[in-house]
Amino acid sequence: MRRLVCVLCACALLSGCSLLERQYVTVAPHSGKFWESEAAGTLRAENYQDIVNDLLLLIGQRREAATLRLYHFDDDVTIADRLEQATMEIQQQTPLGSYAVSYIASVSQAQRGYYEVKLQIGYRRTAEELQAVVNATSPEAVYTLLRSALDAGQEQLAVRIGYWGPGGEAQVEDAKARLREDEGLSAFPDWPETFYYPEQGPVGLLEFRLDPPEPEPVPDSEPLPIEE
Repeated sequence: MRRLVCVLCACALLSGCSLLERQYVTVAPHSGKFWESEAAGTLRAENYQDIVNDLLLLIGQRREAATLRLYHFDDDVTIADRLEQATMEIQQQTPLGSYAVSYIASVSQAQRGYYEVKLQIGYRRTAEELQAVVNATSPEAVYTLLRSALDAGQEQLAVRIGYWGPGGEAQVEDAKARLREDEGLSAFPDWPETFYYPEQGPVGLLEFRLDPPEPEPVPDSEPLPIEE
């Protein structure tokens, strides 16, 4: 069944950026709104937001190559500008893009009635890592998820956060402190190592490295002076 899920970003994602009230959309693989020809890996876009949503759809499926048909765009320069802008927004402002994408390359060519864009997407996450991302409505679930991941012997955990409100980072740090206390690791305040995506703006995805912290090296004792 076709589904369309809209995620509202209620505030600016980068300081000084004009993209307010940005709406990101993910769709099930068979959504006719975006696929021009799914068998050929071809999507369609009629405006800038469609381009962003198409890219997010491809990234969610970890597709490395696809074709994008752009309608109602004026010229090559406009196409190049919009593609560059969309690529930067994906990699710098969206949780999934900043977490998973290494690069997005594109080549466009004018056709009768539309522009055809060949896309290449490079990833810094495996398909297994993307499939392992856990969904949570808010940072309040972080402790439970960390506890479960550690009990299962996982070395890392990625959590997509549905709502990042005021005090979100403090909630995450409290959850980590509880986990350290449980594990007798209170002497390691940086464990587990944590990464926030995107780095600026409301957080949408957290990554935790759960491998045990290495103990601090014990300095060698100074040699005793030699008596003459």
